Amino acid sequence: MDDAGQAKNEMIVRGACVTDAQAIADIYAHHVLNGTASFDTVPRTLDQTEQKIGDILAHGWPFLVAECEGVILGYAYATAFRDRPAYGFTCENSIYVRAQHVGQGIGAELMHRLLDEAHACGFRQMIAVIGGGEPASVALHTKMGFTFAGRMRSVGRKFGRWLDSVYMQAELGEGDRTAPAREPG
Repeated sequence: MDDAGQAKNEMIVRGACVTDAQAIADIYAHHVLNGTASFDTVPRTLDQTEQKIGDILAHGWPFLVAECEGVILGYAYATAFRDRPAYGFTCENSIYVRAQHVGQGIGAELMHRLLDEAHACGFRQMIAVIGGGEPASVALHTKMGFTFAGRMRSVGRKFGRWLDSVYMQAELGEGDRTAPAREPG
């Protein structure tokens, strides 16, 4: 069996904890410094990453890691899409995979679980804001049932070029076909 198959077969997806912060920070730093999926230009510090994990978990929202033999291969989380009460049933996702493990199905495993857990938290819609319109991210989101919701042209600038943001959206559970048990606010 090849290394990619072995990693996927032994991989687990679990809830993140603050002790995962260094690995998460390292994965994110690579994408910040080498790609356009994030519009950050300076990687988060360990303290900032610990704070982010803590904040998301304190809200009861999902923050997941994919792990194989003690190594974090990727992570994904859902946060509020906007902070106004009427957006309370809509979340935004974030997903990053360790560079040497991209294309091995880790993102799909994380996204599948993230969709389920975000729905369990009461979210009805998930938004993906894909920096740079990254083709691999668009492909992953399409594979996972997201549909194109819009493109904002040249809203970011990184590595000496203008970048678009692509918006994609997925319905969670009953979506807008039923009213929620509680109203926002």
